[in-house]
Amino acid sequence: MTPAPWFGMKGKAARKTARQSVDALPDGLWTKCPKCSEILFNKELEKSLRVCNKCGYHYKLGARDRIEITIDDGTFVETDARLTAVNPLDFPEYDVKVAKGRMMSNLEEAIVTGTGELGGIEVALGVADFRFMGGSMGGVVGEKVVRIIELAIEKKIPAIQFTTSGGARMQEGILSLMQMAKTTAACARLNKAGLPYIVVFTDPTTAGVHASYASVGDFIFAEPGALVGFAGARVAQQAGVVHRPDNFQTSEFQLEHGMIDRVVARRELKSTLIKVLHFCGCKENEDAA
Repeated sequence: MTPAPWFGMKGKAARKTARQSVDALPDGLWTKCPKCSEILFNKELEKSLRVCNKCGYHYKLGARDRIEITIDDGTFVETDARLTAVNPLDFPEYDVKVAKGRMMSNLEEAIVTGTGELGGIEVALGVADFRFMGGSMGGVVGEKVVRIIELAIEKKIPAIQFTTSGGARMQEGILSLMQMAKTTAACARLNKAGLPYIVVFTDPTTAGVHASYASVGDFIFAEPGALVGFAGARVAQQAGVVHRPDNFQTSEFQLEHGMIDRVVARRELKSTLIKVLHFCGCKENEDAA
């Protein structure tokens, strides 16, 4: 008589019990890291600023969450909150996509702009949100970028941009491409005014945004592992870029080739920005001091 495979049955039973235990957990308690597959409890993930505590994977952040962990409490004042997109080319289903973007992000557009204090120093801030149509830059996004830079010039304060985008918004055609020149010209005026301009690349920063106002900062930082580049990997492959390194089009690759100044972990980003502002001679508000 063949003996029963006790150990095999025990292993299967244990795995089944473990699987049932995991399945029995209420939804929303934990998240599986897409990089290392570690099971992360959401409360702990929020405490770590949505960074995996095992492999350091940086999850995407919404614009409001980014502002909350960056700007001093209670100091942010939003600008142009009601500036919304229209459909200038009558592009099919564009209005539907905009409505979906608003629902997914709880924002009117793909960028939030405003002023606030960072370590007691007043700054003009723009924060893109990938949930709104991939953070794409149409006429409204370009206009809001320009307006917040012009406000920085008017108030004589530094400007900071957190970028995340798939590029120009195709539903607005050439009007979206015009925003590349428009935003870059605004950055040139900021430079002429002698005011600091800091850009932080987050995942992903690509195409028309990367090729315009994102790449002309006085200081350019990036979060670890962020996808950064003009064209996607598939387009690069089609263009004949066959010898691509493993870290091609990442923030680390950009750092190695002198395109950014530093890769900064999210936990260190706020303190790094404050140090740079002090380096530039920016003073704290008297009330904050």
